[in-house]
Amino acid sequence: MPEIRFQIQWPDGSQEACYCPSLVVKNYFTPNSDYALDDFVERSRTALEIASDRVQAKYGRPCGLALEQLQEIENKSAKYSHLSQPKVRFIQFIE
Repeated sequence: MPEIRFQIQWPDGSQEACYCPSLVVKNYFTPNSDYALDDFVERSRTALEIASDRVQAKYGRPCGLALEQLQEIENKSAKYSHLSQPKVRFIQFIE
């Protein structure tokens, strides 16, 4: 399966490279775009769960790396939920 990484910037300015085992993530994000924190988390959840399901269909088990990435995104986003209108910048796909 084609995998991809993508670079984001959290509301505090820190950047992170994230992993997805499928190009499906390209259907949910646009480079150089800002997303409300909740929207970013929901889009990430949808894309990473679809990607994990694709891995399960092909290999018989869900993708642990995709589910781990989702958990990291959900955990880190909780640090910013107290901010007024926090945004996550989707910087780029890393291919």
